[in-house]
Amino acid sequence: MGDFLKEMAVSSAARAAATSRTVTAKDLDKPVHALRLSTFDLIAEIKNRSPAEGELATNAGSRVLRALTYAEAGAAAISVLTEPDKFDGELWHLEEVVEAISATSTPVMRKDFLVDVVQIIEAKVAGASGVLLIAAMLSDTALASMLDCAFEHNLFVLLEAFDEDDLERSVVLLNRSDYREQAEKHKLLLGVNTRDLRTLKVDANRLERFAKKLPGGVVCVAESGQHTAEDASRVTQWGYAAALVGTALMRAEDPGKLVSDMLQAGRAHAA
Repeated sequence: MGDFLKEMAVSSAARAAATSRTVTAKDLDKPVHALRLSTFDLIAEIKNRSPAEGELATNAGSRVLRALTYAEAGAAAISVLTEPDKFDGELWHLEEVVEAISATSTPVMRKDFLVDVVQIIEAKVAGASGVLLIAAMLSDTALASMLDCAFEHNLFVLLEAFDEDDLERSVVLLNRSDYREQAEKHKLLLGVNTRDLRTLKVDANRLERFAKKLPGGVVCVAESGQHTAEDASRVTQWGYAAALVGTALMRAEDPGKLVSDMLQAGRAHAA
């Protein structure tokens, strides 16, 4: 685990250890919205800043408006950063987005550097319908425990890899019959991130290079570096059925149009 990822793991573990809220059955009785997927889809992201890109946004009003814009434009899910130290995120940011778009039934995913099952419980209590898990941060045993906890609470998981070792580990997990079943139900997705979170460097060729190693029957998600409709059509040709788009949407003058354009381009090539 590289320096940045290690720093995030330590910080995340401290946050998990500080969690003291007693969770009741009523707390967990939150609606979970299923992913409704087509031939190509977008997970549209809301984040205030990133270590690589700097400041991106803004205030609560813009988060809510942006979430509604994403949902109305056809995003399959909305990703909300909740990491506080490097991304200026908070769990309540997710809660306000969940509340704002509840009428659309669009699922909201907690994006963070999760290392403990208590953080998955936190996500469910906050109203999330899914979580991101980063393979490089977790041992095989810990990863299986996190996956099992998420599925127990009916959450979908975007399992992220950004090097060949973690992709291979993820594929081994996906070959387990129980996890394969979750993948077939679109509860377990496999993401390939072009940004190595250990170094924060982007490898623009990673998506194409990993394409031949993507498992069949699993929704694979292209992460980082997708900015245009042309990018959407290109990753579709490599076998990715979805893209997670953050910075490009946060900086777009018309994020709704960008969502629509990317969906149209991706679906045209996936058809």
